[in-house]
Amino acid sequence: MAALPLLALAALLAAAAPALAHAPELALPAPAHLWRWNLEPWLLSVLGLSAVLYAAGVLRLWRQAGIGRGIGRSAVAAFACGWLALAGALISPLDAWGAVLFSAHMVQHEMLMIVAAPLLVLGRPLAAWTWALAPRYRRLAGRTTRSAVLAWAWNVLTRPVSAWALHALALWLWHVPQLFEAALRSEAMHVLQHASFLGTALLFWWAVLGRDPRSRSRGFAMLYLFTTMLHTGVLGALLTVSPMPWYPGYAAATSALGLDPVEDQQLGGLIMWVPGGLAYLVAGLAVAALLLRPQVGLEPTSERALH
Repeated sequence: MAALPLLALAALLAAAAPALAHAPELALPAPAHLWRWNLEPWLLSVLGLSAVLYAAGVLRLWRQAGIGRGIGRSAVAAFACGWLALAGALISPLDAWGAVLFSAHMVQHEMLMIVAAPLLVLGRPLAAWTWALAPRYRRLAGRTTRSAVLAWAWNVLTRPVSAWALHALALWLWHVPQLFEAALRSEAMHVLQHASFLGTALLFWWAVLGRDPRSRSRGFAMLYLFTTMLHTGVLGALLTVSPMPWYPGYAAATSALGLDPVEDQQLGGLIMWVPGGLAYLVAGLAVAALLLRPQVGLEPTSERALH
């Protein structure tokens, strides 16, 4: 298990030298552009549709089962906060600042992986979106998700060890200098990078937070939270103590803003190292509290709500 980030680290270090020598620099956008919101139609459509379907599903479920049943008020609040964090990371001016400051880019990534992802998982969007469908299609969705192939694939992807490995690989490989700077130069690569971070983070947090509190996998989830805190802390520490910039493409834009590229990288490493590590620690304590608390009654699951 620990070999995965170590192998990624070896690839990272091996790739760093040629990247430092040949990476092109980013041009500094006009000051006004740094405060522009990212209003890409496809992005606004996806975010808007996810919110509308969630609200419609929750309202339909509550009309049938009673307010707060099936999907609790706390889950709705978690989804709302997670959706706002996701929107803030992707459409606010933070996205433009992330193109010129490594530290801003790290804030954006941490918002996706350790703020939006766990809150969205706690919001139980799959159940809400299912209830947004007409009864006929809701039953069809239920039968489809119970198929042997999909059930097997979901179980494999959300198994803690699988989710841990996928998330670790995404995090380390995208910080290889060539890949990271390719994402800075190409919008398609940038979208893929963010999709990889968010998608694997959703799988990881589902494995940790989305399972039955009585499940024995919750005990293993604490191990994966701890090891994720360790390997992300190692990556953050390497960025923080490095005497040279890993991503020289930022140099011109960062210097034009009056900041030192190495100091900007060190700040980004600290953001990953300290607040990021704290988030995993808090999640581990929350999981431990769930394991220790007597289970006197569980909120109905989405599967029960579908019948």
